[in-house]
Amino acid sequence: MDPFLTLLHSFSSSLSDSELSSLKFLCRDNIGKRRLEAVQSGGGGFFSILLEQQLIARDKVSFLHILLESIKREDLVSQLNQFVEEGEVYAPDDQPDMHEKRLQKAAMEVICDNVGRDWRMLIRKLGVSEVKIDRIVVANPYNLHEQLAQSLREWQKWKGKDAKVSDLIKALRACNMNLVADKVEQKLLPLNAGTR
Repeated sequence: MDPFLTLLHSFSSSLSDSELSSLKFLCRDNIGKRRLEAVQSGGGGFFSILLEQQLIARDKVSFLHILLESIKREDLVSQLNQFVEEGEVYAPDDQPDMHEKRLQKAAMEVICDNVGRDWRMLIRKLGVSEVKIDRIVVANPYNLHEQLAQSLREWQKWKGKDAKVSDLIKALRACNMNLVADKVEQKLLPLNAGTR
């Protein structure tokens, strides 16, 4: 499920009718009158229109920020800021090159197969926030392997092109998971040899 849509859904359920009316009023220059009138209660339809009109997107939240500030919903503004700070908004061109992605994929397979219950320590060492870790655990309550895999993908997404396999190895060693770090290095040897 898209975290941005989840955020918008939580916003829509917390808006009062008068706040929704205010938002519709503020958007009169951007959205046709008929479309705005079709939005009755709850902000779900309103946010759908904003998405369709490309006024907001997961990497384009300034318009939404202004709207929420205008109706004095500081609580929603801070949720939006937290969403942005946690790295949910990222640029597609901020990705590692293909060789680094191949290395990451291989390293992450080894890590998922060899790191057990202590996976949270590793993910914390990589800098992923507790909020994200908890969200991943809730989404995959009985699957340790998937919790770790999702957490590693979250780290990858958050770091973008700064996500390096060397950081994974350093974090493993810092958590005294030297055997896993050695296995990762062994797995990467043939991949690295192919680029020389």
